Amino acid sequence: MREYKMRRGEYLEERIPDMEATVEDYFGPITGTEPYEHTELFIIEDPTNPVFKRVTVGTVPYDGKKDKLALDIEERPAEEVIAEGDVEAAEDAVSIKNDFLEEATGRDAKARRDSMKRSVEDDPDAPDDVA
Repeated sequence: MREYKMRRGEYLEERIPDMEATVEDYFGPITGTEPYEHTELFIIEDPTNPVFKRVTVGTVPYDGKKDKLALDIEERPAEEVIAEGDVEAAEDAVSIKNDFLEEATGRDAKARRDSMKRSVEDDPDAPDDVA
């Protein structure tokens, strides 16, 4: 499960006032919830994009800090997707994920990568050979 933070000065509830509707627009009908870090995340067992096997997503509140977005996408093996002729769906899957994350966080893929690199560099428990 990855947690994503918002752009400076922005809040998740302002960017996505209706998380349930937004999640359904991007990934398909919500089939249940799952507990995570003192909250309930949405589960999509049969996402509309055939590349996705299961999607878990939602807001993770933190006392005294900004909420974060939690997202976990299980994907089908590439060989299986290609064998079924869903190559276009694979291209769409990348766009769906990136578009959703950019709408939610206000950060594009490059900004999210840079942020994750900084968090690893600042982590005192990270191995020394991680650059």
